[in-house]
Amino acid sequence: MTALFRRVIGSFGTIVDRVSSLVVPPGLLRWVAGIDVATAAGSVAVDVPDHATTLLLRIDRRELIVMGPRTQASYHVGAPVHSCVRVRMRPGRAQALLGRPLRDLADRAVPLRELPGLDVDQLAADPIAALEKALAGRPEPSGRLEEAARLLVGATVATTAARLHISERRLHTLFTDGTGLSPKHFARIDRVRTVLAADAGRWSDIAMAAGYYDQSHMTAEFRHFMGVPPAAFTAGRRPAATPCTA
Repeated sequence: MTALFRRVIGSFGTIVDRVSSLVVPPGLLRWVAGIDVATAAGSVAVDVPDHATTLLLRIDRRELIVMGPRTQASYHVGAPVHSCVRVRMRPGRAQALLGRPLRDLADRAVPLRELPGLDVDQLAADPIAALEKALAGRPEPSGRLEEAARLLVGATVATTAARLHISERRLHTLFTDGTGLSPKHFARIDRVRTVLAADAGRWSDIAMAAGYYDQSHMTAEFRHFMGVPPAAFTAGRRPAATPCTA
């Protein structure tokens, strides 16, 4: 395995020419998993599958967008000099921030006219300060979904529900409302991201560490989400990139 995986996954799972990742202060960690400022420069970018919801600000247009979870990798050429601020939310936090379930947001990007308390101009100039101001005083959402997401790593849906003392139907509703994905789909994307973030090693060992039955199971799932098997991806043999029209 090459070191390229390390560049791919990061917090957001995107390769672009220039990315500046910001340190998330303790006061925001209960809401935010990562913040960065990315600039495309006309080269190929890879957006890997992601079970998180992301707030994105197009700096040039002052356009605020909420991006639901991605269920497939995309390969595209970014328009030159387009910059954006990206805020990757923790499980369940975007639902509380937006005040609505996320069950219809998977693979969608929805423009937001406004987000109460969030100053778009300040977000472009100082993302940390803007988010601290917008989230100050907000009651912390329930941590049940994050707890469920942690338990789901390496466990079945049935086992996770039993450990939380809830029904599988209730667990399904918790995930679809809070992430836009079913628990099973959430776990499958998490495993692929674990493979992408893995250190160099034997594929069989990586498959076991990520929670797959075996290497062939990992290869099949990786191909489903990424379009090519792991070895081809690391070697740079990937699907053709398409122009980004956003």
